[in-house]
Amino acid sequence: MLHIINKSPYEKNSLVSCLAHATKGGAILLIEDGVYAATKGNTAEAALKRAMQELPVYALRPDLEARGMQAAVIEGVKVVDYGGFVDLVAEHRTNQSWL
Repeated sequence: MLHIINKSPYEKNSLVSCLAHATKGGAILLIEDGVYAATKGNTAEAALKRAMQELPVYALRPDLEARGMQAAVIEGVKVVDYGGFVDLVAEHRTNQSWL
């Protein structure tokens, strides 16, 4: 399952809820304000790093760039463009958007 998160960890607990339910074989994609979770020093950094031991984590490059955060991405987070977003959706049989 591809878990898509578009809310900032400062605004909602979408990432925390997602991490409680995500299982091996899945992946996490951070988009829109969700990309703040992919940056160094944020409140969710430790939880995201633990999750990355089991799941791949992706962040959408255009959303990082729009927020000026492309240089602050946590090591191990894979940055993808819109084509990569489409590839992830196609690769996973099911998708869950966390609101």
